[in-house]
Amino acid sequence: MGDITISIINTIADGYGVEAEDGQKVFELILKAFEDKKKVTLSFRNIEMLTTAFLNTAVGQLYKDFSEEYIKENLKVSDISDSGKVALKRVVETAKLYYKDPDALKRSIDEIAKD
Repeated sequence: MGDITISIINTIADGYGVEAEDGQKVFELILKAFEDKKKVTLSFRNIEMLTTAFLNTAVGQLYKDFSEEYIKENLKVSDISDSGKVALKRVVETAKLYYKDPDALKRSIDEIAKD
């Protein structure tokens, strides 16, 4: 067991969490830690910008393989800006809905496209 802290800035090498590819690096570190039964703290210290593309890839896709309860118990964030908190909350809510019923989003898009 044990805990691990993942420093976003050390993982992506700059202060801008904007690229999905960088989010994938973070996701893979979280996934490995979860597989090793470790609790994870994501440190956003010195991160100046975050996008939903980055957060979707880094955190949102966890909801595909792990329950909301598991993620809540094993993933914490620290040093995140207020705007980052808002973006992360939006990403998490969307991911929970999407992975609960992936076809619902497709149906919604198809309905909108028909109009």
